[in-house]
Amino acid sequence: MRDQAKIDQMKQAIDRNMKAIELRPAISRGTAVTKVKIRDACTAEIEDGGWKLIADEPVQDGGGGEGPDPGVFGRAALGSCVAMGYAQWASVLGVPLDSIEVEVHADYDGSAIFGIDRTRKPGWGAVRYVVRIESSAPEAEIQRVLDHADALSPLLDDFARALDVKREVQISAPAKPALSEVEG
Repeated sequence: MRDQAKIDQMKQAIDRNMKAIELRPAISRGTAVTKVKIRDACTAEIEDGGWKLIADEPVQDGGGGEGPDPGVFGRAALGSCVAMGYAQWASVLGVPLDSIEVEVHADYDGSAIFGIDRTRKPGWGAVRYVVRIESSAPEAEIQRVLDHADALSPLLDDFARALDVKREVQISAPAKPALSEVEG
């Protein structure tokens, strides 16, 4: 059973944010920035605000196995965004959801990822998600929440359409060691 006080708090926060955005739409726009730096081999240190994460490839793929691979983060991003949206919109729409679980399936092809079969795309061939809900609410009300949340889910939208992706490259020479480091 989910904590009703937390659900009420979430509904109040969403209502407050919606009112603020209606009054000042500009506050809802911005650019999120996540920094990724390779530490060694292909272990990636990820930093976004106060969050620090590690991504890595498994040892059998040349990584150190120090964290989940990027595919795990991609599936987790989609699944958590969809599940959180269901929780949020259920609170706003007044539909009790006792349990929410989302399972994300992504089809991949290693022959494309490693450049062996260049006729195939290296990205996922298809993505599916399975939603499991426990609720005493009528099925039609639950479906209304799911449909509403899916229609407004930012990451579901990102996954479902092509985005304009641009690369910017900044190249610099390594810093020269200080004279004391060279002599040392």
